[in-house]
Amino acid sequence: MRTPRWFFLIFLLCLTFGSAHAERRVALVIGNSAYKSVPKLANPVNDAALVGGMFRNAGFDLVEIKTDLNIAETRKALREFGLRSRDADIAVVYYAGHGIEVDGINYLVPTDAALEVDTDVYDEALPLDRILATIEPAKQLRLVILDACRDNPFAGTMKRTVASRSIGRGLAKVEPSSPNTMIAFAAKAGSTASDGDSKNSPFAIAVVERLPKPGLDLRKAFGFVRDDVLRSTAYHQEPYVYGSLGGEDLSLVPAAPAVGAQADPQEAVRRDYEFALQLGTRDGWTVFLTQYPDGFYAGLAKGQLNKIAAEEARAEAVDKARQAEQEKARLAADRANKVEQEKAAAAAKAAEDNRLAAEKAKRVEEAKAAEAEQRRKEAEAAVAKALAEKQAAETALADSIAREKAAAELAAQKQAATETKDKNDNAMKVADLPPTPSQPSLSPQETIKLVQSELRRVGCMTGATDGDWSNASQRSLTLFNKFAGTKFDTKLASFEALDAIKARPGRVCPLVCEHGFRADGDTCVKITCRANYHLNGDNECERGQDKKPVATRESPKGADDERKQVESTPSKPQARSSGQMICSSAGCRPVKPGCRIEQRKYFSTSATNFATEVCD
Repeated sequence: MRTPRWFFLIFLLCLTFGSAHAERRVALVIGNSAYKSVPKLANPVNDAALVGGMFRNAGFDLVEIKTDLNIAETRKALREFGLRSRDADIAVVYYAGHGIEVDGINYLVPTDAALEVDTDVYDEALPLDRILATIEPAKQLRLVILDACRDNPFAGTMKRTVASRSIGRGLAKVEPSSPNTMIAFAAKAGSTASDGDSKNSPFAIAVVERLPKPGLDLRKAFGFVRDDVLRSTAYHQEPYVYGSLGGEDLSLVPAAPAVGAQADPQEAVRRDYEFALQLGTRDGWTVFLTQYPDGFYAGLAKGQLNKIAAEEARAEAVDKARQAEQEKARLAADRANKVEQEKAAAAAKAAEDNRLAAEKAKRVEEAKAAEAEQRRKEAEAAVAKALAEKQAAETALADSIAREKAAAELAAQKQAATETKDKNDNAMKVADLPPTPSQPSLSPQETIKLVQSELRRVGCMTGATDGDWSNASQRSLTLFNKFAGTKFDTKLASFEALDAIKARPGRVCPLVCEHGFRADGDTCVKITCRANYHLNGDNECERGQDKKPVATRESPKGADDERKQVESTPSKPQARSSGQMICSSAGCRPVKPGCRIEQRKYFSTSATNFATEVCD
């Protein structure tokens, strides 16, 4: 009867450990096309079917696909999905349809929404936070994918209850508060996404292509999605990801086992040993030794049996010592003769000695078992390391072979290109360089505008994005080179420079503010000093009243008084005259010797010229 019980316990432990380590993945996919108050969208329903099929092919445990949901159906779908995904490790919600941003909050728009007034979003739309709350219980990853950055069709007709309330173009950027949460936008905040020319959007096509790659980290997968969408939309649409994950790689589809990897031959023995160790009973170790009588783990099992035997001996000695003490006390209480009491005392002492010996033997066996267990863990770690090194060596070998093959293919392509060039050398006068990768088909002016726009985003340009690569634009690229450590040619706007600037997530060039303003993030804010303080030349507030400059001008009254005094002074006879005459309302007289006439102005109701005699 012992063997069946042992295997039954192993079966239960297998179930427990299996359920604890299984990775459960669930997904909810919503596509809204048939809107009632605005024109119908062509792709969301098709995109939902495509993405939902991708999740099913990737082996997700639960995939729910919902299309053309009104507000009540959307709430019900989220509530039911939340209940079914409570024990999930990975939970994903994909939404394709209209989205809207009001006062910095993003909302998903059901098909029956009218949104005649801006406050209708609270009743007729679902905030993004409601989606995040639905997948909050997921243990390992919470992912929201929004293909909802299309032009807002409600903005033109929606009435504002408050004039200052903002209604954005596209969606607003978000910062998830929960760890291991990612939110992927089809286009970065403030921009719009394209439905494309096919039955699926460029974003949905890229997601289906990149996300189900086995073992591919999500951050890298969405990086590939970004590159694919940029290329397919001529660099007009750039997907963006918000949130953060930990340092370990996290993929939607687990990596496939490496080719040639070998399992540990002792894996089954080690697993059964750990099961027996968890049971810790004599029966368990006896069954283990019956199945595995020899080897490293058999020796460890025998040590565990010795430890159990020592514990049983100690317990038996303790019981005998207790009984001897009780017998000794009974005889003393019954006033037995001296011989009987001495016998009882000797028996009690012997029992106590046996108990102490059993205690000591138990400690010795426990120490031996602990040392053996430590050796086991070290041995298992060494085996795991050896297997990992072998697998790494095989992977490196496979990578080396793949690189050599790729290099050979590239050399063959270059050789073919060289031969083609030699044949057409007389007809085509081209530089003796290998072919360069093809760039997006953009006009030079469009390329310049994209570079100017990105320079503006990273804080290196303040001028207009007019498509003219002027001296100001060249100086802006020079600033980017200086602070980003690059060496792009500033005389032209290249795709290499565009990619390098786009790779910068935030400001590169420092923000410079005028006097009276200070930098606050990416904007300049006015400096306000408190009472009895004024702003000095160093842009700092110092104590004292600000002295305002007072504009002054020459008083016309003083000039008029001077003129009257000169005119009223009687002339003195002069021996010699300069030949000039000065006249006034009192008459005319010769200019004094050594003096001259100058024209001056004075101000009354208007500026007036008058002549005055100046003597140096």
